[in-house]
Amino acid sequence: MINKSEIINNNPVLKDASELKELLWLNPRLSTYATAEGKTNVDTFAIDDAQNRLSKFAPLIEILFPETKISHGIIESPLKQINNMKKALIQEYHTEISGKLLLKMDSHLAIAGSVKARGGIYEVLKYAEQLALKNNMIREDDDYSIMAQQKYRDFFNQYKIQVGSTGNLGLSIGITSAALGFNVIVHMSSDAKQWKKDLLRSKGAQVVEYDSDFSKAVEEGRKLSDHDPMSYFVDDENSMNLFLGYAVAARRLKKQLDEMNIQIDEKHPMIVYLPCGVGGAPGGITYGLKSVYGDNVHCFFVEPTHSPSMLIGMVTGLHNDICVQDLGIDGKTHADGLAVGRPSKLVGKIMEDLLGGIFTVDDYKLYDNMRLLHDSENISIEPSACAAFEGVVKMEVYQDGKEYIKKHGLESKMKDAVHIAWATGGSLVPEEINRQFLETHLQR
Repeated sequence: MINKSEIINNNPVLKDASELKELLWLNPRLSTYATAEGKTNVDTFAIDDAQNRLSKFAPLIEILFPETKISHGIIESPLKQINNMKKALIQEYHTEISGKLLLKMDSHLAIAGSVKARGGIYEVLKYAEQLALKNNMIREDDDYSIMAQQKYRDFFNQYKIQVGSTGNLGLSIGITSAALGFNVIVHMSSDAKQWKKDLLRSKGAQVVEYDSDFSKAVEEGRKLSDHDPMSYFVDDENSMNLFLGYAVAARRLKKQLDEMNIQIDEKHPMIVYLPCGVGGAPGGITYGLKSVYGDNVHCFFVEPTHSPSMLIGMVTGLHNDICVQDLGIDGKTHADGLAVGRPSKLVGKIMEDLLGGIFTVDDYKLYDNMRLLHDSENISIEPSACAAFEGVVKMEVYQDGKEYIKKHGLESKMKDAVHIAWATGGSLVPEEINRQFLETHLQR
């Protein structure tokens, strides 16, 4: 039984969280990458394996999704320096932002239009490969584009893939699974947007709606899948395959930074701000980035004040054994992709030695920052993705942010720092909904 008063007394930062205050929590367990690497149960070679598998599937992806033809079936998002947004943020919030500001536009990933295209598509492809190999439908040295043939669609049609989602993971799993021929069922929480449900149904997915939150949708989906021997459940709370698919982003980001002649080293630190729901995508990306850049990259999650599940899980060390409702927080937020009441234990445990900290942000800023980005850079992303800018704005002005900078010897290096706001979703949002977002002004 969770004792709210005891937990808040033992963890003063959770008093502010329970009162829905914006904050920055610094992770006291953060250690050097050399130390952290020895503690995790993730093998960095597994990231290379995931990257190689995605490359093997690229010819098939190119056939199934013609929009990837230009990238030869490699699903990757642009990285853009956003100087005008930097100026707009400084002016709007009277803040300091030293160094460069870049936007990692997973909002514009092909197929699913969100960061979930990474892990979600990877997990579906790996499962398809596993089935095809087991049933002697392919050999490992085959050209995987043969799986576009009708006989493979007929074969995959015997199987079901199920997933619980607030929206974006459902789109990723649903669209990819249906394209391969699988029967796919997406269990969606009450926070999921109607347009996402409509899009999934138009692609051939079955959508099951719940009146409750994300955790309930996952629980019910898992239960139904477990009772069906022909069904595979994509578990957003516990999937290592999802985690590894997300981690591949780091290798791709390094290539992009190298091509832009942007150096990341001891004198040029990188600070990355990642919107966080259950934790899989930001956790996988953080692990991948640390495996590439070690102590020269500093990663922070950003959560809505009404749904700071990873914050509560990591501060208490209880991870998925505690939820936001245990502290009297309603879990209701306009950031539908981040509306998660209970965090991933898998990710929380891995992040204990790797994550710099967690910011929380008020919902009204999601729309304010969406407008700033649209007006300054003519880029549209969904409100939940705009959570990342809270970290950019507050890193150098919060007292805890200044302490982090000082503790890690970054004071003299901030002028050469690279800030990356990770845009997690948005390109599939219908134009009419985008206009509604831009016209939404929440009370402060």
